[in-house]
Amino acid sequence: MASSARDAPDRDDEIRLWREDDGWVITDVETGVTTQGETREAALENLDEAVALHRGEGDPPTDEQLRDLGIDPEDNTTGDEEPPEFMQ
Repeated sequence: MASSARDAPDRDDEIRLWREDDGWVITDVETGVTTQGETREAALENLDEAVALHRGEGDPPTDEQLRDLGIDPEDNTTGDEEPPEFMQ
């Protein structure tokens, strides 16, 4: 039997998924991390990756991955500056 969680208290392991325009938006309630995907499955995969990065897990992108995204690895530095607060 299905039930609604609209009025239920937040849970640490809760995610919220909703349809928006031509895709899906998903939020991890505990971390506040939100991402999206064209399908529910893609949104879930993107959320898993985003939460892992938020927690400091995972590896930084390789130079090859950066190039595949059109980013020159030589330009992908902060120099002597600290990264923005949201990236720390």
